[in-house]
Amino acid sequence: MVLTSDSVSLPWLLAMAGFDNFNTDFYQSSYSVDDQNQGGYGYSNADDPCSKQYGQYDYSQPMGYSAPPGMMQPYTGQIFQPTPAFTPASTQSMYSSSFEDEPPLLEELGINFDHIWQKTLTVLHPLKAADGSIMNETDLAGPMVFCLAFGATLLLTGKIQFGYVYGISAIGCLGMYCLLNLMSMTGVSFGCVASVLGYCLLPMIILSSFGVLFSLQGMLGIILTAAIIGWCSFSASKIFISALAMDGQQLLVAYPCALLYGVFALISVF
Repeated sequence: MVLTSDSVSLPWLLAMAGFDNFNTDFYQSSYSVDDQNQGGYGYSNADDPCSKQYGQYDYSQPMGYSAPPGMMQPYTGQIFQPTPAFTPASTQSMYSSSFEDEPPLLEELGINFDHIWQKTLTVLHPLKAADGSIMNETDLAGPMVFCLAFGATLLLTGKIQFGYVYGISAIGCLGMYCLLNLMSMTGVSFGCVASVLGYCLLPMIILSSFGVLFSLQGMLGIILTAAIIGWCSFSASKIFISALAMDGQQLLVAYPCALLYGVFALISVF
């Protein structure tokens, strides 16, 4: 038997291949394409606005959030001229009183040129009585200037001794601080000791200035050096005695001061 294209049809081929029983293996459902025109999955709500078709929605009803009646208040101000919530004080009343009451900047930094000048005159005039209230202040502006001036005069003689000047000053102030606290009843601060010893370094600047003009290693230099050491130690001991109320102990205080200023004198001479 010869099969031709006219005698062969698609149902006959499927029947021959056994595909007739193939559809029976699937799940049988009553769903049809005609059900798509109805509501999906049996859901229908006539009151739901989303279920209405196009053209049936009532747009006259307001939608969205509506604020409570009390929160909507009309704006009563003018454009570009808002009503201020508070009335600030004038600039003059806010700043004039605060700046007038503030102390000067130099006074806040602890620099008082009047007291610096009085301390300098006390050192330059050994026989002048020292004011204990002024000398008890912690003023390091003058001592720093005198230390720089002493190092500068040594630099003019070819001696770069800034490190020795500051190092010996720190060690000497620490030693005098411990000694005076042991000898006095009231005690003294480290800043006060450093301030007094720094101001009394002023005669040593005069000695180093003489070293720029002539040599201090002769007889004249030795006499001048001894006088300067006595001057520095006498001024320092006088100030310490008046500031700490150590009556009758000036020689005991002058001796360690002479040792300290003797080291500075050796730096100036040699």
